[in-house]
Amino acid sequence: MELDEDTLQVNTIYEGCIFRVEQALVRLPDGNRACRDVVKHPGAVAILAWPSSNTVVLVRQFRYATGEELWEIPAGKLEPGENPEACAVRELSEETGFRPQLLKHIYSFYTSPGFSSELLYLYEAKNLILSPSSTDDDEFLTTTTISLQEAIHWLSQERIRDAKTIVALLWARQQQMA
Repeated sequence: MELDEDTLQVNTIYEGCIFRVEQALVRLPDGNRACRDVVKHPGAVAILAWPSSNTVVLVRQFRYATGEELWEIPAGKLEPGENPEACAVRELSEETGFRPQLLKHIYSFYTSPGFSSELLYLYEAKNLILSPSSTDDDEFLTTTTISLQEAIHWLSQERIRDAKTIVALLWARQQQMA
């Protein structure tokens, strides 16, 4: 059975600074029709940065959508036409002041495929060089370094609740166990 849904009509419901919300009318594989609400997002990057062989960089910032401060790995939105690797270097530098000499793509994954097109590119950054950081005007955060072991402990305490950070830290732990 084919699982594709044919798009019959698309209406833009909202156009914001970061994303667009569309409502689509689709034809289902069985011929029936359904409505799909989709957040169209340009994509983003996240960086698991290692200042030393067993220490990672985390940033803490208030996330309005959750109403709380979250510990996360550095991350940011892709600009139109921007290469994900270049975005990773830019975001890491802006948020932490670190520039990587080695950058490796780990995974690309959809953050919430049930309603969003956001594709996140996860990178590992090593051999970091410290340079001045310059966050965006509307970005307020603190940066810390923490051992991977302590970060994994924070997962068990639910001190880290951000999905991209959880994916990155569990990947790192698996790499060290292999």
